[in-house]
Amino acid sequence: MAQITTEMIKQLREATAAGISDCKKALESAEGDYSKAVDYLREKGLATAAKRADRAASAGVVELYSHGDGRVGVMVEVNCETDFVGRTENFRKFAHEIALQVAAAAPRYIKEEDIPEADIEHERGIATAKAKEENKPEAIIPKIVDGALEKFKNETVLLRQAYIRDDKVTIQALLNDAIVSMGENIVVRRFARWELGESTQG
Repeated sequence: MAQITTEMIKQLREATAAGISDCKKALESAEGDYSKAVDYLREKGLATAAKRADRAASAGVVELYSHGDGRVGVMVEVNCETDFVGRTENFRKFAHEIALQVAAAAPRYIKEEDIPEADIEHERGIATAKAKEENKPEAIIPKIVDGALEKFKNETVLLRQAYIRDDKVTIQALLNDAIVSMGENIVVRRFARWELGESTQG
């Protein structure tokens, strides 16, 4: 049987908000298997906040925002778990902030995983060519390229972007705060952004 460590108990307690002795008992009965321990606590009705990220979020709001006298239009779908939270002023405010962010910072993807491999390779090619053009030493080119890719992700991935009202905060941090304060899983599902006169070519 796997040894039950304090760290394992702490991790399970943070994820489920169950008591220390209940977490220890759950891990013992699951022979140290974390997922089985969570299931054990759920079955016993002890997991009051069992990992919010696992919970379905299908309520929420579609927020519409028009900026600059109709020059930029944004539509964002933000989901939560219940209509009750979806109707609260705090949730609506959060959805509105996300719409403002999309209007101002023009992200292209929600999460890093949403970036197609082809886009990453394209950016990698540009950064490599630029470094060579500037006669950078061969040995440091990979590091320069990695830095360029990180910058690309920070600028184009919504959750990695700096919040327009406070550049020390990322949108991911803003989302995490909303999840904690509202006590439900919250997901930015999708968004669309239109700018007057922009090309519709991909």
